[in-house]
Amino acid sequence: MSQQVIIGTIGRPHGLRGEVTVRPRTDRIEERFAVGAEVLIGSRPVTVTGSSWTQGRLVVALAGVTDRSGAEALRGAELWADADADELDAEEYHDTTLIGMAVVDPQGAPLGTVMAVQHHPAQDLLTIRNDAGDWLVPFVTELVPEVDPVAGRLVVRPIPGLLSEVADED
Repeated sequence: MSQQVIIGTIGRPHGLRGEVTVRPRTDRIEERFAVGAEVLIGSRPVTVTGSSWTQGRLVVALAGVTDRSGAEALRGAELWADADADELDAEEYHDTTLIGMAVVDPQGAPLGTVMAVQHHPAQDLLTIRNDAGDWLVPFVTELVPEVDPVAGRLVVRPIPGLLSEVADED
């Protein structure tokens, strides 16, 4: 079964010929951004026509993007690709699997719903929404000990202030 996964986010233009910088969000950069690879911008398929590393940044050329203004129009766009479920290692999940999952405490009491997954250099963060608002929870084993895609839920060990406001002691 194939599904789409995010592989990068387009940054600023690079040069005058339509190349863009990309913040990779995949462990398979060489494969995902190889010449001839198909990526999706929204629902539009685009072919990678070139990629290289320049001063520590991934620079990608995309078919149909031939000038700086075309590249600028893509700034902030997410790049997606098809991925098979068997590409994942144990304890890895696609964002689309996690989004919409019910969040419960270790005893099974409801805590909210996963609304988004944010990928940061230090760790991934889950955006969890409950009656008190949206909360960012580090996606680490100490706080999220269990993910059950079949049941559509994940367990979060709530600590004070993680999913609710903590009252001031003044």
